[in-house]
Amino acid sequence: TTLFRSFCPRPPLPMASPRVWSPLGPLVLLLLLGAPHTGAQSEGDGTQVEPVIESLVKPESCAETSAWGDTVHIHYTGKLEDGRIIDSSLARDPLVVELGKKQVIPGMEQSLLDVCVGEKRRVVIPPHLAYGKRGFPPAIPADAILIFEMEVLALLKATYWQKVVSDVLPWICIGLVPALLLLIGLHLYSRAKAPHISKKKLKAEIGRAH
Repeated sequence: TTLFRSFCPRPPLPMASPRVWSPLGPLVLLLLLGAPHTGAQSEGDGTQVEPVIESLVKPESCAETSAWGDTVHIHYTGKLEDGRIIDSSLARDPLVVELGKKQVIPGMEQSLLDVCVGEKRRVVIPPHLAYGKRGFPPAIPADAILIFEMEVLALLKATYWQKVVSDVLPWICIGLVPALLLLIGLHLYSRAKAPHISKKKLKAEIGRAH
């Protein structure tokens, strides 16, 4: 289910034991909303940290792979480094993700590129591509590394027109904002420059006309 849709689109989990799932509602919501992405970060030695992606199972034949704009249906299980499960979709419907819409945390979205239907991946996501320094207390501590195992169940390729709309519409919306502000400014300016007639003078003019 898409949580938030707008006319102008933008240009990409509690600490629980495997048997305790009651706190997962707010966590799934936060996962879908996507964690804030603060940009590329580095280790102390200057090496850029990216998700570590491992293909666990890959089909022998793969006619199509996922790309930005495509929609994937996945099952996933997320864990902390100590093995504690923070969320899983296995007991629910598959998660539907439109790549490039920032519907999930950045590290998860990146790991869903170039996948085939039937492929299973394991991805280690660094903090800055997950929930960062804020974490999601008490489920996910600050600067937590997350580990996800995912299986791609379905892949829907974006059509040509879907890609055009996705690429062009945000720029049209960006251009509309200053245009509307300009029109409002011109309207207010024209009203301010128009001659002002007081009500008393207007009544006097009407009385003379009669």
